[in-house]
Amino acid sequence: MIWEPQWECMDRNSMRRLQLERLQAVVERVYRQVPFYRRKFDEAGVKPGDIKHLEDLQKLPFTVKDDLRDNYPFGMFAVPMKEIVRIHSSSGTTGIPTVVGYTKNDLVTWSNLVARFVSAAGVTSDDIVQISFGYGLFTGGFGLHYGMERVGATVVPVSSGNTERQIKIMRDFGSTALVATPSYALHMAEVAREMGVLDRLKLRVGLFGAEPWSENMRKELEKAWGIVATDNYGLSEVIGPGVSGECTEFCGLHISEDHFIPEIIDPKTGEVKGPGEEGELVITALTKEALPIIRYRTKDITSLDYEKCACGRTTVRMKKTLGRSDDMLIIRGVNVFPSQIESVLMEIEEVDPHYLLIVDRVGHLDTLEVRVEVPERIFTGNLRDLEDLTEKIKRKIDSLLNISVKVKLVEPKSIERSVGKAKRVIDNRKF
Repeated sequence: MIWEPQWECMDRNSMRRLQLERLQAVVERVYRQVPFYRRKFDEAGVKPGDIKHLEDLQKLPFTVKDDLRDNYPFGMFAVPMKEIVRIHSSSGTTGIPTVVGYTKNDLVTWSNLVARFVSAAGVTSDDIVQISFGYGLFTGGFGLHYGMERVGATVVPVSSGNTERQIKIMRDFGSTALVATPSYALHMAEVAREMGVLDRLKLRVGLFGAEPWSENMRKELEKAWGIVATDNYGLSEVIGPGVSGECTEFCGLHISEDHFIPEIIDPKTGEVKGPGEEGELVITALTKEALPIIRYRTKDITSLDYEKCACGRTTVRMKKTLGRSDDMLIIRGVNVFPSQIESVLMEIEEVDPHYLLIVDRVGHLDTLEVRVEVPERIFTGNLRDLEDLTEKIKRKIDSLLNISVKVKLVEPKSIERSVGKAKRVIDNRKF
């Protein structure tokens, strides 16, 4: 089987032996071939020969995004440039971009890893898959593209944007699977409804990623499209999409443990946490040739479940990410993730699934305003009903977060739509 399902059902002891063998090999390789890691290991007082058990992974120092930026562009590569056949990078909108490279073997590994999770989500060779991720230096579009082809599906590489054209292609080509960010997928459903073709589409499954999204957002997506909506996870620094993905039991995202060792740490202290405990996800890539990465701090908040899944897979599952630690807002001493507010809003039938959080500071006091769209019939309706709905939303958010927020109902389409990752927060505070 091209996506190696035997690894997904391996018993725990066999998996640990395989991980240790691959960990020892990659640690030896980066120490020899990547000056950055040789220096970091020497500073930490650890040598490759010190890794005798999986638990010895904790002796190794963390890698963070700034390490890749400091070694821009190719300083973290473990192979000569003549062996690099593909380069991707982050957008660099917040500074120097992070650059990642792939060998021929890396591209085969990547395709197989994506094939695993799309198969678990129900995609087969009978599907016509519309990929509405942006193509280019972003890893999402190409990662899903080649993984879908690996399982034999027909790929329609539409890329993002030009939404009416997207819907026309979906209708004309008979697309049965959609790859997009969840926020853009909701916008696409909105446009399809306006075009009057929503009930003529053949879409049956959606594979959504690249931004955190809640269980209630899943319900909105499934209701809007009439599909099964699944989550997947990856990040370019590790490999791109393909680190983990949901099966149709929807009880966490299966991590490909034969290629990645996950850890959960306290984001403040770096202390490793146990199974089921929430914290920051750290990933060590075991098989990447061009850019092996050791104990990479993802900043994504989740937890790990090592119990066998009802689907039969034995690989560890990560909980849907609550958000990134650097996306977390601290409002008057309370930790707030946008996904928490999204979860509340998606429970309320009277609002549309489009919102924006405005954070400000009045005097020395932080304020949070939640703007959320409501349908035209509600926005132009009875003022008392609007006031009651505003109070209802405010009460639910206050109850969840234990802080007071301001709620503002806004007219349809007044919040900017995005074809990529949605902008959910505007923070006007000056620190």
